[in-house]
Amino acid sequence: MSRFKRCGLALSLLLSCSVAWADVAGSSDLEVLPRFAGSKIVSFKNVAEQERTYPQGSIRRISGTLRYEREVAAQGQLNAVTYELPRTHTANEVFAQARAALQAQDAELLYWCVGRECGSSSLWANAVFDNATLYGSDAEQTYALMRLAAPRQDSLVALYSITRGNKRAYLHAELLAANAALGEVLPTPATLQRQLKNTGELRLPKQVEPSAAWAELLARSLRLDSTLRVSISGAQAEAWREALVEQRVRASRLELGEDEVSGVQLNVLR
Repeated sequence: MSRFKRCGLALSLLLSCSVAWADVAGSSDLEVLPRFAGSKIVSFKNVAEQERTYPQGSIRRISGTLRYEREVAAQGQLNAVTYELPRTHTANEVFAQARAALQAQDAELLYWCVGRECGSSSLWANAVFDNATLYGSDAEQTYALMRLAAPRQDSLVALYSITRGNKRAYLHAELLAANAALGEVLPTPATLQRQLKNTGELRLPKQVEPSAAWAELLARSLRLDSTLRVSISGAQAEAWREALVEQRVRASRLELGEDEVSGVQLNVLR
């Protein structure tokens, strides 16, 4: 083979590789979520008006109808992006980094499920996100629904990661800016418990004094694991402790922490 042909072949391979790894034309990252290094955009949607129903529970189809334990429905501008992840990192690793990046911006975690407890991956891919690329193993999926902090408190971010049978991993992220106020949306007890166990702390900066709804919610979360002991910090820590005891959480599981904390914060006692 001549030198000219060899150079031409090398250039052709280089161009084909760059095209293969290029983002989808016209796509961009979500402004609130940094891209994981080495990932590429394989699907992108920007719609001025879109209605979405985001599950807050396991998803199943019963008698042809989708069923969730709870849901958050909203309508507004939707930006959705799907990343194919580098083979050197797992979907769980990238998902964890994305969730942490949003929580570092004080986004509120409304729901978080892992693996088979989320339900059928086929339903998540086709019914919730309308993206067949996201269909994979039920055991290899993770989903989180988050609400951005003020002044964007009426915006939701949905994260979904999946590993397909061919071992390719994907992260899907959606940002929905709702047209109307979302109102109060409570997390699920299991979500609060997962966050507390995963990170060792649960920060609730907006919950200064114990309301009936939040006291019941935190108590239900703590009752999911009767061996878990926590410290309660914040200016109203004593009031929170009394409220949780009234909700049938043993006093021996609750210690008082520091006062100089915004809202209320729970930390796992080792």
